[in-house]
Amino acid sequence: MKLKDIYKKAIEIGMDNDPRDKDVVIKELERRKKDFDELKLDEKEFFDQEALQNPYSDSRILYGTGDEEIKSILVGIDIEVGEILLADSLRLRGRQVDLLLSHHPEGRAYANLYTVMQMQSDILNRFGVPINIAEDLMEGRIKEVERKLMPVNHTRAVDAAKLLGVPFLCLHTPADNMVATYLQRLFDEKKPYTVADVIDILKGIPEYREAGLNSIGPKIILGAKNRKAGKVFVDMTGGTEGAKEIFESLTAGGISTIVAMHLSEDHRKEAEKNHLNVIIAGHISSDNLGLNLLIDEISRGDSLEILECSGFKRFSRGI
Repeated sequence: MKLKDIYKKAIEIGMDNDPRDKDVVIKELERRKKDFDELKLDEKEFFDQEALQNPYSDSRILYGTGDEEIKSILVGIDIEVGEILLADSLRLRGRQVDLLLSHHPEGRAYANLYTVMQMQSDILNRFGVPINIAEDLMEGRIKEVERKLMPVNHTRAVDAAKLLGVPFLCLHTPADNMVATYLQRLFDEKKPYTVADVIDILKGIPEYREAGLNSIGPKIILGAKNRKAGKVFVDMTGGTEGAKEIFESLTAGGISTIVAMHLSEDHRKEAEKNHLNVIIAGHISSDNLGLNLLIDEISRGDSLEILECSGFKRFSRGI
């Protein structure tokens, strides 16, 4: 497969599995096109025109023309300078590495991570939070994340890939969409009765079982095993953690249990105030699940060699 085909396919799969529904995503792309058309000529120079086709600003070809033929991919949850040097070392030892694939964004995709968070408002709205409240609460949190990203050395890893001539791709939200949709559908179908039942469902998934064997499996951080699970909300996509004030609205919308990748202490305290059960499925294990589901779909009908590194472990579902 060519690099541009892998990238295009990943974005399409991410859109098909977007928790907001594809129609909402298409409307967002149409709005961006309208905004772009209304810009002055000098403003268009700084507009990320890739955003007119790809709704996920945290997922980009970071280095490469797109025409490279890809047969072997070094996949990691994070691909930084160390992993890029690893790829170069493997090449020197005769291992084929045609592409670096990172889950977490680098370069321009990392700088623009905060813009993906806007999708959280629509997801929250689907779970009973009025859209005006969701957008109002998310606005402040998005600006906070933007400020935190401003001083970061975004291009460090991309510069290393360029110097060593290794194509570099990051796929963040498309993979997170996969795990969020997969788990939400699973819980909606199985309807776990207690919080313990939620944990048991997670432990039946290879990525979470593997994490458990390494002492980092799913864990209840609020609530208890014998509590009723009620309505389960899977919070695993949309850039990074949302607004901590949202938990009151989730409770009002009928949510009893949240299954998340991770939760800061401030967010945990707010969830506790609102009597929510919270299960941390695991950050890296959830990223593994999302990447594996995405790679299964991308490689459907094509043979790609996957080399594991940086916290990634390949589990194929036989597609």
